[in-house]
Amino acid sequence: MNNQSCQEQFILLGFSDRPRLEQILFVFVLIFYLVTLVGNIVIIWVSRLDPCLHTPMYFFLTNLSFLDLCFTTSSIPQLLFNLGSPDKTISFTGCAIQLFMFLGLGGTECVLLAVMAYDRFTAICKPLRYSVIMHSQLCWKLVSVAWGVGLLNSLVMSPVTMKLPRCRRCRVKHFLCEMPALIKIACVDTVAVESTVFILSVIIVLVPLSLILISYSYIALAVLRIKSAAGRRKAFNTCGSHLTVVSLFYGNIIYMYMQPGNNSSQDQGKFLTLFYNLVTPMLNPVIYTLRNKDVKGALKRLVSRK
Repeated sequence: MNNQSCQEQFILLGFSDRPRLEQILFVFVLIFYLVTLVGNIVIIWVSRLDPCLHTPMYFFLTNLSFLDLCFTTSSIPQLLFNLGSPDKTISFTGCAIQLFMFLGLGGTECVLLAVMAYDRFTAICKPLRYSVIMHSQLCWKLVSVAWGVGLLNSLVMSPVTMKLPRCRRCRVKHFLCEMPALIKIACVDTVAVESTVFILSVIIVLVPLSLILISYSYIALAVLRIKSAAGRRKAFNTCGSHLTVVSLFYGNIIYMYMQPGNNSSQDQGKFLTLFYNLVTPMLNPVIYTLRNKDVKGALKRLVSRK
């Protein structure tokens, strides 16, 4: 028994056992994907064209929007093809690329959200020194670290996952080439791989999350000391947007990657993956625009000029 039969393609079963659900999902996924594309492109467009938004906060937000565009595009077009077609196959190379991008972009977003929390901590807790601390070079370095961590995560975990012997098991019980689903079809003991996944999850997920929680603890104390009600409201609105995004993203990631592999049902795993791969990136621009007067004001100015 060897891996030869799975060297050319995999079969992504997805929701193929529920044909009617596939039809409904196709419509919803297509709508959500288009909204995600438009929303994040608008955020990037507004942040780049309006001089008032040339600040560290919107520099990081632009990176987050670009990241979300890449994150959804790495898997959603393949999902739409599988939902709308009886052909559920994906090439071995396509599966490897999808896994590489998924791990890399997911890891990058974990660190980037922590960077954004540090930016808010500096802005609220050290407002007089904010422009000195968050200079352009530091912003670029922090973003580079985020992308570098994601790339390192992919370089470590993608080859390990793809090289696992599968003994002609090519049927992946998922709609994309996600690491837990690929590990499950391996025909060898995967304890070592799962342990490595857990350790990397602690480093890439829990360490940034801990930094976020520490940052917001200091932010909460600083906001409570603000005497102006308007000032407190503005601080809470800005930080509330970021905390909402953090809660949606990290909640699903922790549930998927930091529990024993067989604890969650397969359907549950599929819908959770769909949520943080599509719904969260779609909500990010909505959360940041609807709760942010600066972005809404910049958008109105640009539209009125046109």
